[in-house]
Order: sequence, then C-alpha cells, then structure tokens
Amino acid sequence: MKRIACFSLSLCAMLAMVSCKSTQSAYQQAYEKAVQNDVVTADAAETAPAAVPTTAKPENVSAVQVREEKVTVVTGETALKAYGVVCGSFSLKTNADALRQRLIGDGYPAIVVINEAGKTYRVICNSFETKAEAVDARSAFKAKYPDNQDFQAAWILYRK
Repeated sequence: MKRIACFSLSLCAMLAMVSCKSTQSAYQQAYEKAVQNDVVTADAAETAPAAVPTTAKPENVSAVQVREEKVTVVTGETALKAYGVVCGSFSLKTNADALRQRLIGDGYPAIVVINEAGKTYRVICNSFETKAEAVDARSAFKAKYPDNQDFQAAWILYRK
C-alpha cells in the first residue's frame, strides 16, 4: 500500500512539473506579437511629421572639451571628418550597429568607428571639419532628444 501511495505521489509531482513548463509555441506567439507591435510603431513613426528640434543656447566653443582618439571607420558610407559627435559607445559591434540604424532612420548620416586603443565601438551621428560646427551639432542633437539620458551624454571626438 505504501508503495502505491509513493508511486502515485511521485507521478502527480512529475505531472505537476511538466504541466507548468512553457511551450515553445507560447514563446513564439509572444515574440511575434512583440515584433508586430514594433512594426506598427515604426510605421506610425514614418508617417508622423518630423519634430523640429528646439534651438539650444550657443555654447562657448573654447570651453567645450574634446577627446582625441585614433579611430577607424567600421560601418558607414560617410567619410569621417576631423570632429565627430559621439552619441554612443559599445563593446559589441551589434549594439553599435543597432544605434546607427536608429539614427539613420532619424535622418543622421551615422557611422560606427572603432577606438584602436580600447577596442570600443563609437557611434558618430555626424562629423564636421571644425570644432564650432561639431559643438553646434551636439547641442542640436541633445535638444532633439531631451528625454534620452544616453544622448544627453553626447561628446565630441577629435580624430587623430
């Protein structure tokens, strides 16, 4: 009798564990729903009128700090000029490419470069020949994305 009770209890426990396991189809349905929501959001963003960036007060160009790095273009068709506005730094190229695609969708000629010293991928939203142009562009970029804390940390890179 004890054997039958133990066997029955074990069988019930196994059935309970098996019935709680999520199936691959449930994950697949959730993934497809998320992708569909992303597509709907992207379509809505394409049809919405572009927001006009607010003008920020001009910064003192000589007071703005610039980092000097030796970098090489990894992804992007645009030639890299002397000064670039860096809006993201990543250790994985995949993440840098994803941000680049987002910025291209927003109208920026974004490129991905690699910092040869630290092996860090930098996403440059735009590059310029002069520091003054880069400072103005950085201010406009930050004004366009006031709620994005990562973009508020944008900085200027001087290519060695």
